[in-house]
Amino acid sequence: MTPRSLALPRGRSLDLDGRAVVMGIVNATPDSFYAGSRVSDVAAAVDAVASMLEAGASVIDVGGESTRPGSEYVGADEEISRVVPVIEAVRARWDVAISVDTRKAAVAAAALDAGADIVNDVAALMDDPALAPLCGSRGVPVVLMHKKGVPAHMQDSPWYVDCVGEVLDFLLSAADRAVAAGVARDRIVVDPGIGFGKRLEDNLALLSRLDEIAEPGYPVLVGLSRKSFIGAVSGAGPDARLPGSLAAACAARARGATIFRVHDVAETVQALAVFDAAAGRPILPSAG
Repeated sequence: MTPRSLALPRGRSLDLDGRAVVMGIVNATPDSFYAGSRVSDVAAAVDAVASMLEAGASVIDVGGESTRPGSEYVGADEEISRVVPVIEAVRARWDVAISVDTRKAAVAAAALDAGADIVNDVAALMDDPALAPLCGSRGVPVVLMHKKGVPAHMQDSPWYVDCVGEVLDFLLSAADRAVAAGVARDRIVVDPGIGFGKRLEDNLALLSRLDEIAEPGYPVLVGLSRKSFIGAVSGAGPDARLPGSLAAACAARARGATIFRVHDVAETVQALAVFDAAAGRPILPSAG
């Protein structure tokens, strides 16, 4: 059974009680694939977060390294300089849950010290051997995502025999490794990694069989917003993929997704609230 809440630092928690949780994306990067998610400075980040919270976001996800296909590695010092001032500014103003999107222990430690609550790792704690023990010792929730290869080359002819089965096996093994490093099992979230080393058919299979990823009971996070598989289906560029993003979010919700990492908070909150109401589920709290 999926936990009803996710324990956060300082005695706080994130309510998962049957509700969809919307995570707003703040990219403190110059090269993330969707320009609308990038913030140029701390003031712009604070303005973006204020709008997201007014629209109903429950989590703010701050990243300082693009992991889009073809992206290059960013050093820890540079990444820290990008994310820590944003996290400090957000934490100074709001008590919202903050996740740091990083695969580096040094960045995660600095972000947690600055007020972050969750480590969201596209490498499932595997790229940096110090990250899992850090998360265990700090008692924070972690998002474990599946990817194949490294971002710079992950879309170079990825191949699976059974993508869904292989992704599920990977995530369960990653969860076991996290627990062995001291992460509490009820603080683990899994992410199938839509678009990370997957072909179009793999992404669509993961969406259509997402209930298999959810079945073991870990909360499932999905990042679908404006991704290239939507363009492959619709022919739309990143700036025109909002309708497809909302359709994908509702499809994922129908098959057990709990947390939605998105660029367009207001639209996603509304779409999921109507979808959940029609399905007889608890709906998101009203924004504003």
